[in-house]
Amino acid sequence: MKSSSRMKGSSMINRLAGLSCLIAILGLIPQIGLSQNLVSDDTVEWYTLGGDYAHTRYTPSAEITAENFNELEVAWEWDGASFQESSGRATPTFVDGKLFTVAGARRHVVSIDPKTGETLWSFRLPNTARWEYSMRASYGKGIAYSRINGKGVVYISDPGFFLVALDADTGAPLEGFGGQVPIQGFPATGVVDMLANLGHPYDPYEGIPLEVGYITTSSPPIVVNDTIIVGNSAEQGYLQARVENVPGDILAYDKVTGAFKWKFNVIPQPGEYGHETWENDAWQWTGDVSSWAPLTADPANNIVYIPTNPPTIDYYGGFRPGDGLFGTSLIALNTETGERIWHFQTVKHDVWNYDNPAAPIQLDLNMPGRGQVASVSQVTKQGFVYAFDRMTGEPLWPMEERAVPASEVPGEKLATTQAFPTRPAAFEMQGITEDDLIDFTPELRREALEVMANFDMGPLFNPPIHDTNAEGKVAAAMCPGDGGGANITSPPVADPTTGYLYVSSARACSWQRVMPGDEADARIANPTGATFALYANDRSGHQPRLESGIPYFKPPYSTITAYDMNTGEMAFQIPTGETPDRIRNNPALAGVDIGDTGTGNQVPMVTTANLLIYSDLDHDGETALLYAIDKKTGAEVGRIEVPARSRFGMSSWTNDGHQYIILQTGSKITAMAMPAARAEGGAAH
Repeated sequence: MKSSSRMKGSSMINRLAGLSCLIAILGLIPQIGLSQNLVSDDTVEWYTLGGDYAHTRYTPSAEITAENFNELEVAWEWDGASFQESSGRATPTFVDGKLFTVAGARRHVVSIDPKTGETLWSFRLPNTARWEYSMRASYGKGIAYSRINGKGVVYISDPGFFLVALDADTGAPLEGFGGQVPIQGFPATGVVDMLANLGHPYDPYEGIPLEVGYITTSSPPIVVNDTIIVGNSAEQGYLQARVENVPGDILAYDKVTGAFKWKFNVIPQPGEYGHETWENDAWQWTGDVSSWAPLTADPANNIVYIPTNPPTIDYYGGFRPGDGLFGTSLIALNTETGERIWHFQTVKHDVWNYDNPAAPIQLDLNMPGRGQVASVSQVTKQGFVYAFDRMTGEPLWPMEERAVPASEVPGEKLATTQAFPTRPAAFEMQGITEDDLIDFTPELRREALEVMANFDMGPLFNPPIHDTNAEGKVAAAMCPGDGGGANITSPPVADPTTGYLYVSSARACSWQRVMPGDEADARIANPTGATFALYANDRSGHQPRLESGIPYFKPPYSTITAYDMNTGEMAFQIPTGETPDRIRNNPALAGVDIGDTGTGNQVPMVTTANLLIYSDLDHDGETALLYAIDKKTGAEVGRIEVPARSRFGMSSWTNDGHQYIILQTGSKITAMAMPAARAEGGAAH
């Protein structure tokens, strides 16, 4: 294995010029091997969903500064309403002079002029029943891009589990890629039916029978050198009550022909590493362990990093005893062969829906006493940053196996210990005790204690309880909840010039209990599997609430945490936005100075050469603001009003010498830039 993290030959950045070249030589932009972005005097690309292969969401674009931030205005808006776009959960890619994204539940692929916002072309596959069932159809997150003989190619994975390759200039299906799928209206080329490579019986139009399981995609593939690696997702585990499903095996294809290259079994088969972690022969019929979060890669070393989620059924795993590799893990695979290089299981026998919700982030660090270290870090829902040497998988700082509570739910056998990083410190409240409850006034404190007496408070990895528990508790605490901590819409970002990592987090617990599986199943419209689990999620919505509507826990309600990953130290933690009016004007808090609590929103962010930028709502809960933050101190240096709050990870790039900040605002994409960019680009669309 090569030790260099710098790419060779055709993987090199296309060109570096002027000051940008000097900056690159000095090591002040991301390692070339992890970027592949074009960086010149007038152009800085955004090559992948996360900006670069390291998924830092960083740009060396430097036109926007603390001094001129408040001059930003709308350069153009692209409206995806005609594509039925509504989620805003896709980050456009800017490469080769064009902007590419996906839109709507049909996951239209769209090419956009980056200067005017004009639609250049669009493409979608014909309808299929397997697309119609997809629970993550509108959450495509973006596209993948590569070049074949110098010509750009756009790749997506479709909600129906098709791999599509398109000519980047025209949107036409790529000649010589894949073949004819036996469904009316499908193109003769440019498409691969990935169900053919999973090994389960299926119908081309209908897909896999639901009693066997279901698989779809919710993130784009990633193209590493000559290989396309594809992640996937399954039905949400909280909407499962039957034990069977299909595993979310990782698939790889040739980027030129679409030929199948390899499959990695996320549930190890007999003779494979980790097979013994599946007891009760559950490996034969349990599924999920999908990789719905985006993938990252180190192309110079032919490594792809796969974050995974838990096995079938959230909150109850009695039918699948054992640690259950490679559930809720970070896996490093060889991109050419699919062989496992290393892995780390962030949650053993996961019943908490603590899936790894964001792409791993790579940084080249300078660690005291150790020198240069190539790292990869996984941010998690439970409030941890797990940091590793990305070549070997060795933790950058010691991990401690700590005892965690046992379950009282019949048949459940949880892991007795879980891995706790000793550094960096957690970015979120973990577990909940009386000390965490609100104490703004004696009356609120008293109410919080009375309300919480009905719930089972406990530490991180507190087990769910069942609906007939002996103590008569309503539900058990999961803190952070399965909505994060860190979560889907607001991925972490990093600055490769300093080794800083920035994590967006919201303080919230989930309150979980399980009920008999057959009763839970009756509430699910189209269940997957055939055999009822003994228990499954009780979707009754039990949550502690104070009469005033004020959160029952102490603030801050939302934060950005900055870590210096060279040392593992927390650099700063700030509340995001401001205290909402519904709290600061609440009669129960009259005369009480509660300070800045944060809005309670996880916030999309992007790092630039000069700033950390994030999107949130003002204290009225309606006005959308864009904030500029000092990257080293967390001090606010600017804020402006924008048309709407961004709903997913933000991006920034430079075109024709002007830097743009892209917001995903529901059905629209909003491009913010300096006035000169709009004047040159014409009227906004």
